[in-house]
Amino acid sequence: MIIVNEVSKGFGTRTLFDNVSVKFSPGNRYGLTGPNGAGKSTFMKILTGQVEPTNRGTVTRPKKVGVLKQNQFAYDDERIIDTVVMGNEPLWAAFKERDALCEIPDLTTEQMTRLGDLESIIADEDGYTAEFNAGEILRGIGIPDDQHENMMNTLPTDYKFRVLLAQALFAGPEALLLDEPTNHLDLESIHWLEEFLHTYEGILVVISHDRHFLNEVCTHIADIDYDTIILYPGNYDDMVEHKMQARQTVEADNKDKAKKIAQLQDFVARFAAGQRSSQVQSRKKEIKRLAPQELKRSNIQRPFIRFEQEKAIGREILIAKGLTKGFDGKTLFKDLDLEIFRGDKVAIIGANGVGKTTLLRTLMGELEPDAGTIKWGDSATWSYYPQDYHEDIKPGSTALDWLMQYMKDEGHQFVRGLLGRMLFSGDESLKATEALSGGESARLLMARMMMQKNPILVLDEPTNHLDLEAVSALAEGLSIFPGTVFIVTHDRDLISDVATRILSFTPNGLVNFLGTYDEYLQSHKFKEPARKGK
Repeated sequence: MIIVNEVSKGFGTRTLFDNVSVKFSPGNRYGLTGPNGAGKSTFMKILTGQVEPTNRGTVTRPKKVGVLKQNQFAYDDERIIDTVVMGNEPLWAAFKERDALCEIPDLTTEQMTRLGDLESIIADEDGYTAEFNAGEILRGIGIPDDQHENMMNTLPTDYKFRVLLAQALFAGPEALLLDEPTNHLDLESIHWLEEFLHTYEGILVVISHDRHFLNEVCTHIADIDYDTIILYPGNYDDMVEHKMQARQTVEADNKDKAKKIAQLQDFVARFAAGQRSSQVQSRKKEIKRLAPQELKRSNIQRPFIRFEQEKAIGREILIAKGLTKGFDGKTLFKDLDLEIFRGDKVAIIGANGVGKTTLLRTLMGELEPDAGTIKWGDSATWSYYPQDYHEDIKPGSTALDWLMQYMKDEGHQFVRGLLGRMLFSGDESLKATEALSGGESARLLMARMMMQKNPILVLDEPTNHLDLEAVSALAEGLSIFPGTVFIVTHDRDLISDVATRILSFTPNGLVNFLGTYDEYLQSHKFKEPARKGK
């Protein structure tokens, strides 16, 4: 069990959570939720012991805790398989000490005794099957056997992240603390992780912006709101429903109380100076008793995302014939024939590094195809959301000034209103661009897309920095957009809500499927893991 007792944390004058006491029990899987900036990662670091509380609060944790490390470059000089085994620190330390002793030609009696002790530790920690067990986990997250002996520095960044995930899972920890474990995983690897976590019997605490993942995995939600952490049974959708119902109940109760108070105040005003003083005093006491419950402002906020098109264009949006592209002798896609029509919502899916962004950039003309032709419809213009926002949002400006440079004739107040819809209210719109968080930068880019009113939207991994409510708002905005959408994403709910056709990079080539994501899964006999219940 993880026991948090009277823990507080703040920075400067800002309180993230105050005097929190909460217990995380074995067998339960907790999603730690809250909007960007609520303090999720800070609370997770308090659970791991990396960050101390502001006050004298305490955290009691099990002996074995698996933690997903965030520095993908810390193990560059280690073998991949060794990096995973390092997840069991006592075992790895025993291996290293044993190997050092075995290098000594003539061991002393004391060293021989120590060597025996080390063999006992290795046996107790299942060290003799360590590489086999580590290999199974690596295969599960998409790293084949022939790479297990390679050095970590041979892997791209996203695969290093996968190895760190395997490291956290390796030692059979009593508690598993995962901060955004799906960030660098493709859809099949996420399915594998969900299945693994369903069978995990310890305490799981996970942060994720993937709503589908939280709904599949979590039995409870620990939500950071109202300066505290509130536990809810069920998954993320259950929590949102419970929270809304509770707030609506309080609001309705306050409305009834306000009516009764108005009636009582009217009685007091009419008879305060008369002969009914005892009744007046009784009414005054009743007014105090009926004081409405204070409704604290919830930190769950959803931006209002609506994309419009200034003018519709023709029915044919894009025709590509025989499209081929590769790099360094590796073909990413070949002989692709593609017809996209007005209103199509195209989701481009597949593992990391297979060519999804390359396909987008080739279609937009940023990269030359190796073969084939691309023809866009007359007057086709698009708004682009890049995977890396730093090239677009330069330092030295404010959010307001940055967005105003894309203004045509809308006016200053329109831009301020648009920023308000995207949660840049009041002075938030004057925040320096270099000080924007990833989520704020993402919302600013979407505000630009909303203002441009182009008939085609091209989005490359737009959910990477968005919180759950912003992802839901984006899905709603894209699904009712009358124009055409191209989107690269691993977010399954977003794909399901938006896509009307799928371009899927598979081991057998690029599949061009006309239909929804659910229809694609059914036709390709690749099913989501069965819901295990709450």
